[in-house]
Amino acid sequence: MLSKFTIEYGLVSHHVEKRSVHRSDDPVETEEFLMHLLALGARIHAIKHEGVDLPRAQFDQMLKIASGRLASERLGRALGIDAAEVNRRFGFPA
Repeated sequence: MLSKFTIEYGLVSHHVEKRSVHRSDDPVETEEFLMHLLALGARIHAIKHEGVDLPRAQFDQMLKIASGRLASERLGRALGIDAAEVNRRFGFPA
C-alpha cells in the first residue's frame, strides 16, 4: 500500500548529494517534515500524493505553508513572543 504523502529530497554533504525519501499518511506531519527540510537547506525534488507528483500549485502551497510556519516559529523564538503576536506583527500564520 502506498503512503499518502512522499517527499523526495536531498542533503548535501562534502559536495555530494544523498537522496532520500520520507513517507507519511499524515498531512500535518508532512508539513512539519518540510519545515525541517527547509531549515536544513535540503533540496526538495518532489512531493507526491498517493504516488503521483503534486501539481505545481499544490507543491508550492505546501512549501508556502511550511515556510510560513517555520518563519513564525523562528520569529517567535527569537523575539520571545507567542504565535498570535507574530501573526499580528508580521502576518505569518499563528
